[in-house]
Amino acid sequence: MSTAFFKCPTCKKRTEKDGNPFFPFCSERCRLADLGKWLDGAYAIPDTQTPPSPEEPDPENN
Repeated sequence: MSTAFFKCPTCKKRTEKDGNPFFPFCSERCRLADLGKWLDGAYAIPDTQTPPSPEEPDPENN
């Protein structure tokens, strides 16, 4: 039976899936570094929606 190897998304070291509690990362350190990037806003999903334009004030209510 062959073991599948992958690259850690943080440090790019080769890591195994089987028996690795931190998969897809190679270690807890790389997992926490990635989490820190998410929390700091380094990774973001862009907003593609256009915000609604502000409504014009109703001159009759002023």
